[in-house]
Amino acid sequence: MRRREFIALGGAAMAWPLGASAQQRAKIPRIGYLSIDPSNYQSSRVFVQGLRDLGYVEGRNVVIEVRDAEGKLERLPALAAELVALNVDVIVAPGAVHAMAAKQATGTIPIVFAGVADPVADGLVTSLARPGGNVTGFSALATELVGKRLELLTEAVVGIGRVAILWQPGAFSDTTEQDLLKKTEVVARALGVRLQFVEARGPADFERAFSEMVSARVDALTGMWGTMFFLERRGLVELVAKNRLPAVYPLREHVDAGGLLAYGPNLADSIRYAATYVDKILKGAKPAELPVEQSTKFELVINLKTAKALGLEILPMLLARADEVIELNRARSSMSLAALHESGWHSLRDGP
Repeated sequence: MRRREFIALGGAAMAWPLGASAQQRAKIPRIGYLSIDPSNYQSSRVFVQGLRDLGYVEGRNVVIEVRDAEGKLERLPALAAELVALNVDVIVAPGAVHAMAAKQATGTIPIVFAGVADPVADGLVTSLARPGGNVTGFSALATELVGKRLELLTEAVVGIGRVAILWQPGAFSDTTEQDLLKKTEVVARALGVRLQFVEARGPADFERAFSEMVSARVDALTGMWGTMFFLERRGLVELVAKNRLPAVYPLREHVDAGGLLAYGPNLADSIRYAATYVDKILKGAKPAELPVEQSTKFELVINLKTAKALGLEILPMLLARADEVIELNRARSSMSLAALHESGWHSLRDGP
């Protein structure tokens, strides 16, 4: 749906008084936001909260133009072109596909991304230290995390021998894709685990992909980061449960949807942090001179309800390392690390 959408804190849009002059309105910064997730995640609201923390209030000292592709990646270029036609001051692009669509649409309007795996390999910036163009932002994914997830999976499910790697060809640049696959293979060899690479270019491939996994007799599943896997997370998690496969995912949103484990950056934090880049740009900073920052904080989330359904008993040591645990009796509630300690869980470093 192509429409101008005002985001208002508190649920109601704020309008300028009828007497406000055109000159006053012209002074208000206008921010474009490219969205793609049609679910209740609403990343744009997370971004607005980040702006509010910095003193920006929609309708008072900033206007936000949201363009939502509603899950259809092919719509992003046209929506980015709409924002360029509106002559917004900054375009916010939560992921790589968003940022690439925006960059194709403009070489002058500043673009801020969040959650891009390798912005250099994707051609968004020249280097992390000096982006060199009109694009900068926050990189929230390290390629090393794919191997770490595999390691966590072997800790959660003792004795697994073959693990399926579900991946989407073309989701990353060739360089990043090869790096991800190679690092996963290195970790697998160290763990004594055999890998079964299974492709899925879109949700229509899911049924066929899981048939391949069943035929290969895989013991568990892990997947690569990708916009398609995020958008289709509910259907993906349902198929994983249907086939009774323990799985580890890149984002906590997959565990919220019913997945077993997730290890990776907090996507909401990354999007909120993008607001700090926007603030700097609105105050005169040039994207070419704003270094790309990389996330150094990653969270482990465990769903005990899903573990019980799979007949798995998660070891106390792994539970104690979790940043959040979804409890057995309430699917959407959580138990903090402090609560785990109070209930009797301890990590080795904590002692008895």
